[in-house]
Amino acid sequence: MEKGENKIKQEDCGEDNLGAGILTLTNKRLAFDKTNARIMDFSKHFGDTILDIKLDDVIKVWKEGLLMKKVCFTAKTNEGEQTYKFGVFNTKDWTKTIEKQIAEYKNQ
Repeated sequence: MEKGENKIKQEDCGEDNLGAGILTLTNKRLAFDKTNARIMDFSKHFGDTILDIKLDDVIKVWKEGLLMKKVCFTAKTNEGEQTYKFGVFNTKDWTKTIEKQIAEYKNQ
């Protein structure tokens, strides 16, 4: 993490296209790290950071789904606009927290 960056929220989850990993929200960015798990010893290890998006690049945040609820966001990337959908436990809390951090980031 960068100087002055604080972890706000973190959860072990899965993304529709990226697979399983850990979603982290800080006061400056959203990041997704792949994880490697071993069933034999119940260990889980962080892998590569495959998603690192600054909060000012996030265009839209929403939640969707009835049974399989997901927190979703669209962001500007080098490849254009991309949409990501994460299966987190509390989609309503994630959505509100991301929106709050974006607002605070833009007001700095």
